[in-house]
Amino acid sequence: MTPAVETYATLAEAARAMASGDGVYLAGGTLLMRAVNAGEVPRRIIRTTDRTLREIAPVGDAVRIGAGVTMVELLQNRELAFLHAAARQVGGPQIRAMGTVGGNLFAPHPYGDLAVALLALGARVVMAGQAGARPLADLLRDRARTGLVAAIECPRPRDARSFGFLKVSRVHPRGASVVSIGAHLPREGGRIRGARIAFGAMGAAPLQASAAERALEGQALDAAAIARAGAVAAQGIDPPSDSLASSWYRREVSGVHLRRLLESMERG
Repeated sequence: MTPAVETYATLAEAARAMASGDGVYLAGGTLLMRAVNAGEVPRRIIRTTDRTLREIAPVGDAVRIGAGVTMVELLQNRELAFLHAAARQVGGPQIRAMGTVGGNLFAPHPYGDLAVALLALGARVVMAGQAGARPLADLLRDRARTGLVAAIECPRPRDARSFGFLKVSRVHPRGASVVSIGAHLPREGGRIRGARIAFGAMGAAPLQASAAERALEGQALDAAAIARAGAVAAQGIDPPSDSLASSWYRREVSGVHLRRLLESMERG
């Protein structure tokens, strides 16, 4: 069966076409076309040429990133330099040229490295046809029941040293994640205020490490606080097993790698 490909001029029109429930949205195609090539052919493929999906613009203390912005376009933008380390970890050159910021939010385990960084930074998503923005964490908890993402609003770290990203992979330089970690640790008076730690490859979608966040909140970023955060890194998390690593292994190494990331942030 050959799917019908429908192209719309605006995101709003594409969202209405998706409302019937039998269509699949095509953005960069790095996820969808792999499924199509594997024989998982949808009835309808829906796409849009809406230019707003490729826009990047400052919005107060945040940057609004169109869902159709590719990893290459993100890497070329100086306003988004704080996300470059994570974007470089998304596949190879061909994937980064096609893969989009919005699509990365829906990447299955163990992919979605950029989404980990966005979650750690407290990003919010703007949905097509909806007013305002909602926390990215809400979308990640239920990705199967959502609309079309129009844009992502990502706060900029006030201090570049307050944000760090680390990816651990068995295949270098751009293999899938055994675990990836984003940490945003804003500080006031030398104390961490609003700690956010996000893990990738530790669940079906990126998730926050709540126990580690609690261990760091209100503390100085020193050896003692780092050790406490590492000790509880996987608390309350049940990682999946796959061909890269077992659930047990991920639980064991997540704290080790979190400590390494925090130690690098401590050194500045």
